Amino acid sequence: MTLLSSLHACLPPGPNMSHWPESNWTAPQEFVILGFSRWPQGLRGLLFAFLLPLYLATLAGNLLILGLAVTDPALHTPMYFFLGALSAVEVAYTLVLTPRMLAGFLLPPGGHAVAPSTCAAQMGLFVALGGSECLLLAAMALDRYLAICRPLYYPQLMTTGLCWCLLASCCVGGSVLALGLTTAIFRLPFCRGGSVNHVFCDLPAVLVLACGNRDLQERVLLAACLVLLVLPLALILLSYSRVLAVILGVGGAAGRRKAFNTVASHLTVAVLHYSCATAMYARPLSSRSLEEDKLVSLIYINLTPLLYPAIYTLRNRDVQGALQRAVSHRTPGTVRQADVT
Repeated sequence: MTLLSSLHACLPPGPNMSHWPESNWTAPQEFVILGFSRWPQGLRGLLFAFLLPLYLATLAGNLLILGLAVTDPALHTPMYFFLGALSAVEVAYTLVLTPRMLAGFLLPPGGHAVAPSTCAAQMGLFVALGGSECLLLAAMALDRYLAICRPLYYPQLMTTGLCWCLLASCCVGGSVLALGLTTAIFRLPFCRGGSVNHVFCDLPAVLVLACGNRDLQERVLLAACLVLLVLPLALILLSYSRVLAVILGVGGAAGRRKAFNTVASHLTVAVLHYSCATAMYARPLSSRSLEEDKLVSLIYINLTPLLYPAIYTLRNRDVQGALQRAVSHRTPGTVRQADVT
């Protein structure tokens, strides 16, 4: 035993230090996603039958919005550019998580095994897409702020080039954070086996299996929450508070109603997204229950993405009109560049 190992063995383990000896620290050959494999088979079958239609409806709704935003010239404005991008992110997010979760309901008890590289890829894609969505919601709030509070300068400010730059920045920002978090977690040794008590390779569920001092990884996770949750949410609330002040102070009743409906839709989606993300990840490992996290994941994986297209289409006349034109094959109309609906 080296001098460093001897000194390390004499130190008491901290709150995030493993009590397992270093001889048991290994890199697992596979991770086993437990999911709900310990639940009765009949209940798992009912969950599969209930969640499969939600999955298909989520894909259909978001693909519909994406298709309308791309094909209908009346929706070729910055607001619908970002809405189409948000739907594309939701489609990718759903495809990354939901199929494996649904398959887990049909497998025999014991969960299903995945290679470490597959687990890392799933975690990285989840963080990248979720992070991109957080930043994209902030970009949408900025767009509405400029459209309503700076209408005279809006066409010159929110150009097509700026829209693409904002979208690229959101994707790059989410991807960089995902790469950093995933690398930080998978560089740790593991001493508690590879059984992941979750429906996918979520960050906390994998991090609790790690050995050694996890303080750095927890700090990185909390810092990412600060960057992806607190700062964009502050920008969103600041932008929409200014937008609401302008809406209530100027314009006619019809214009105020249309603008308010748009802001209400965007704000509802932002509150849903950030409340779920904050409840899941802005907490230390010592204060969380993986069983509770697993149950909450059913909401943000299956229900929240389904609500987004419903919120945008039910309260948005432009999207409803585009859908009617697509069904009836009529020539689409035009909307103003600074349309606030």
